[in-house]
Amino acid sequence: MMSEAVQTGTETAAQSRRNEKVGQVVSTKMQKTIVVEVEMRKAHPKYKRVMKTNKKFYAHDEQNTARVGDVVRIRETRPLSKLKRWNLEEIVRRSALAQVEAAVAEN
Repeated sequence: MMSEAVQTGTETAAQSRRNEKVGQVVSTKMQKTIVVEVEMRKAHPKYKRVMKTNKKFYAHDEQNTARVGDVVRIRETRPLSKLKRWNLEEIVRRSALAQVEAAVAEN
């Protein structure tokens, strides 16, 4: 199976090993950096109750396109700084607040 990916030489096979997460942007106050909060649901080891935990990831946003409230997909990458190990892959859904701000900026 691995030899097929090597023979084809496609980047999609190589990139598929990278971890991806979908979360909500909670901060865009840094230059080219966003903070993405990912909600994870996991069963408690002893009591089996599903628990929610939130974790924040620092992601690189080259064009500063993401806004607070957007739902984004981030992909694992090489260390870019002390805390940044993720890269903005795509904006899955724009927040309603970001659309209102864009409309006000145009006028």
